[in-house]
Order: sequence, then C-alpha cells, then structure tokens
Amino acid sequence: MKTPPAAGRRTSADRDATAAGLLLGAARHSAGRTTAVFLCSAASAGASLALPAVLGRTLDLLLRRSPGADPWLLACAALVVAEVLLDALVAMLGGTTGARSTAWLRTRGVNRLLAAWPGHAARFPAGDVTVRLTANATEAGTAPVAAATLGASLLAPVGAVAALFLIDPWTALTFLAGLPLLMLVLRAFARGSSDSVASYQRVQADIATRLVETLAGARTIAAAGTEERDRDRVLAPLPELAAQGTRMWRIHGAAVARSGVLLPLLTTAVLAVGGLRLASGDMSVGELLAAARYAALAAGVGTAAGLLGSLIRSRAAARRTAGLTALPSMTYGTRSLPPQGGGRLELRGVAVRHEGRAVLDGVDLTVDGGMSVAVVGRSGAGKSTLAAVAGRLTEPDEGTVLLDGVPLGDIPHDELRDEVGHAFERPVLFGATLAEALAGRAPLPEERTGRTRPLGAGAGRDTGERVRAAARAASADAFVRLLPHGYATAPHAAPLSGGELQRLGLARAFARAGRLLVLDDATSSLDTVTEHQVERALAGEVRHGTRLIVAHRLSSAARCDRVVWLEEGRVRATGTHEELWRTPEYRALFAPPEPGPSETASWETAPPEPGAHQPARPEPGPSQPGPPGPGPSETAPAVTPYARSVPPAPAVVTEAADR
Repeated sequence: MKTPPAAGRRTSADRDATAAGLLLGAARHSAGRTTAVFLCSAASAGASLALPAVLGRTLDLLLRRSPGADPWLLACAALVVAEVLLDALVAMLGGTTGARSTAWLRTRGVNRLLAAWPGHAARFPAGDVTVRLTANATEAGTAPVAAATLGASLLAPVGAVAALFLIDPWTALTFLAGLPLLMLVLRAFARGSSDSVASYQRVQADIATRLVETLAGARTIAAAGTEERDRDRVLAPLPELAAQGTRMWRIHGAAVARSGVLLPLLTTAVLAVGGLRLASGDMSVGELLAAARYAALAAGVGTAAGLLGSLIRSRAAARRTAGLTALPSMTYGTRSLPPQGGGRLELRGVAVRHEGRAVLDGVDLTVDGGMSVAVVGRSGAGKSTLAAVAGRLTEPDEGTVLLDGVPLGDIPHDELRDEVGHAFERPVLFGATLAEALAGRAPLPEERTGRTRPLGAGAGRDTGERVRAAARAASADAFVRLLPHGYATAPHAAPLSGGELQRLGLARAFARAGRLLVLDDATSSLDTVTEHQVERALAGEVRHGTRLIVAHRLSSAARCDRVVWLEEGRVRATGTHEELWRTPEYRALFAPPEPGPSETASWETAPPEPGAHQPARPEPGPSQPGPPGPGPSETAPAVTPYARSVPPAPAVVTEAADR
C-alpha cells in the first residue's frame, strides 16, 4: 500500500489544471444562474446596441418634423428602461451566484480537508487554511459571474463595430486602426497582474498563519514578556504585502490610464471622420449621432480590463483553494470484518518514510486478540507512527496492516471507525456540548446494528447513559457534573486542565470502543492515582478488545500483557515487561536523569522528606517488577532481538491494577 503523493509535490501545470477544473465545477454548480447572468447581460448589450440606431432615426424624423417620430420616441424610452432593469437584474443575480459558488468552493474544500489523510492535511498551517477557505474562496467564487459578464460585455463592442460598418465603413476602419494598441495594453495588464495578485495572496496567508500561531501561544508570550517581539514577527510581512499591493494597483492604474487616453482618441477620430462624411453629404445628422454612440460602445472594450482583472484574481485565488481540494482522500473498501473476530492485529513488512527518512522500517508484528500491548522506545523511535498505522490514520509506504485477517484498506469506513478507537495526548473536542463531543454526531454502533455492547454495569442503549458510563470509566464524570451545565456545557466554555481534557478524550474512545483501541500517550497528563483508576476501568468496564498503548511511564508498560520495544523504526525486542527489564538498555528507557555530584541516592533508594506523603509501593509480581533489577553483569532475558510476534500470555492487567 503506497501513501498517496502529497499535494505539495504537484507541478505548476497540475495546479493550473486543478484550479481550472475547480472553477469549471463552480460554474456548473451555478450553471442556471450563470446562464441567466449571461443572458441578461447579453440582452442589456442588445438594448445598448439598438439605442443609438433608434436615437439616430428619431433625431432625423424630428428634424424633418415627421408625424411618425412619436413611436420612435417611445422605443427610445423603452430601450433605456430595459437597459436599466437588465443591469439591476445582472447585479442581483451576480451577487447571489457569487455567494452560491463561494459556498460550493468552501464546502468542497472543507469536505476534502476532513476526508484527507491527517498527515497531508496537517501540512497546511491553520492560518493558511483559513485564508484559502475565506478570502481566496470568495475571490474564486466571483469567477463564473465575471466570465459570463465579460463574455456578454464583448457583444456590445463587436456589435458597435459592425454597426459602424453599416453606417459608414470609414468610421469603422478608423476605430479598428487603433485597436491593436488597445490589445497590447490589455495583454500587458493581464501578464503583470497575474504574478502580483498571486504574491499578494501568498503574503496575506503568511500573515494569517503567524497571527494564528501567536494567538495559540498567547500564554507563553505573556509569560516570556515578548509581546513586542512577537507583534513585530506577525507584522514583518507587511512591507512585502504593501509592495505587492502597490505593484498590483500600479499595473491596474497604468492599464486604466493608457486605455483612458487611447479610447477617447479613437472616439474623437471616429467623430472627425464622421464630420467629414457629413460635410460631404455622405451621412445624415442622425447617422453621425449613431456613429458617435457606436464609437463610444466600441470603446467599451477597454472597460473589459476591470472584468479581466477580476478573472485574474479569481484564477489566482482558485489555485490556492485548489490546494485543499487536491488533497488525496482516504479510501475504504467493502469487505466486512468477521463477526466473531477478537481484534487480532497484524503488521507485515510495514515501512513508513518521511522526506526520505525511514520512520518505520520492515516492522513485522502480530498481536493476538484481547491482548494489551505497550509500545515503548526513545523519542523518535516511531511509536506514534506505529499507532497511526495500526489505526489507519496513515498509510504505510510498504507492507500491509490487517485486523482479524482483513486489510484495513478493505474495510468500509463506518465499520473501521466503529471497531478501531483512538485516544491522543492532546485531544480536541468538537460539538455544541460535552455530551455531543463525547458521543459524536453519528449514532453509536449498537444504535445502527441493534446490538448492545457492554461498557459498564447498568449501561443501556441510551446514548446519554453510555456517554456518562464512559466518562465514569475515564474518571471524568465527577468533574463534568461540577460544571455549571454539566454535560450540556459547551467544550470551549469548560475550564479544563490538561489531565481533565485527556480524561474526556479517553471517555470519547471508551464510549465507542471496538475490537482495537489505540492509546497514543493518552494518559501522560494524568496523575498516578487517576491513571491507575483508568487502567482498572479499561481492564474491566470497557468492551474487551485489543489495546495498543504508546507508553512512556514504567507503570503503563508493566501492566500490559506484552511490550514492543522500538528502536530507530524497527522492533528491537518483544516480551513481557519483567523479561525485558533484565536488559540494561530497556531499563534505561525509564531511568531518570543521571544524578549530579551532590546526589548520592537514586530515585528508588532516596528516603522521603520528613512529613512527606509516600505512596505504598506495590510488591514485585509477574507484571510489576520492583526497583531496577539485575545489573549489567546479569544474564540477559531470553528475548529474541527484532522479534516478530507477540504470542498469547496470561491476562494480568487486572491483577497488576489491583495491587
């Protein structure tokens, strides 16, 4: 199973193609409204084209005092009213269509972001994602309307030139003589604007990212007294933002100024030729008036610079928004797990690489169903990556992961997430209330299947009771009930400590416990007593299944049935904690820092201070060894280095916990 390529490795051509596809998708989503905008704009252009001819005819009739001038006057009034109403309708439809397209882009971006592999989505900083889904999506959402309006706006200049040919070919040729210069102006504007707009949007995202990072670390900044330094860090890109903004508007201003000089010159030239043709008797006064109006309409091609600029900004914004929609989605299969499976976990030749470095390398591991396994190792050994692979939060570059004999990638989404639960070191709670955050928005597994699954004594099928039972198992129910609104408290309004937040994360995992429960350093902020209570509940109250526990504490490893010792991305050894404890290198994983010159007693022999509370130390047992055991000179355990299998062992979690 190969990890899908990251979006960041895409080429510029790929990003352009994805952005174009995204804009086309937005146009298709609002196809009806976009078509209405185009038709109304085209009708308005038609009215503006008809008006000069009708005005010219009306003027000639009035000058001749013809009694047939009245209907033509009414036609002029009708065309003016129609043009005003159509323009108002275009403005209204344009606003609603842009909002609809923007909503579609944001929804698509959020959906893809949440459906992507967590590691890929995390490559986008929070501030950058915010800008992409707000300002950039809004800018990109105007593209369908801008394109429709631009297409319709070209009808009037083209029709005006054709009308000039019908009135007098010399006037049309005069206008066309200056058209190449106008095209050069528009081309230079398009090329210069594209780069400046992209740079401006990039710097905007950089500032937003720095601001979000600063707000997240506000407590650290206040404690360190570095407010001014961090303020300067957040605002450091402002000069570049100003430079790019100035450059962008300078290009726009130059294009407007050049077209503003060129177009009146073209209109004046047409009028001069028309005047000469009038003097020679080849044109009437009404035809001269119509030619002047058509020259002004033909000069309207210069106003396309504004719409063209909007399209350029939309395209640049779509490139950034498309960075989210191009994230590879997690894929799932249709193969169900065996009904009576116990949660047997197998990793076969699993390798994970990051930026060319092997995070996991050739890991072969088998964990029999119902066992609790601790994963230990030094920082950077690959423990969290192993946990993520086991729960399919990341895909290995090589190898296969199976649950009860079924590859994780073949299991349907709902079934996989029902049967594989996670608790993390820094859980995040989502929902309007704590009860909703712990239960999740989807129905609990037994509510979908009709099966009840034991969580604790007396736990029924009611979602609220199951959430409370899970909170009790995680030692969270007591402090949740003390909150002003209990389980109805909003997560962001609950004053939670790090340990309390971890207990709620555990409660969420317990409420939906399945065949496999992965705890990635999920008890690191708990005190020893609370951790002991949680481990007892995990052994007796939560649904029986396989436990994979990333452990840093000696007590956590000692209470598990087996220990997997990782070193530099490989399994160095497996065995019981008591067996591995005989190895000096293993003991060193849990050893405190080396004592200084003035410290003569180690952590296990130093006497307590007078009056200090000294918790009772458990007696050594089969799963809880005493103080550091045999020294380096003693015989190493009978554990095979780089062992590949964890055989069944007697369950001693409850026994160890009771001690």
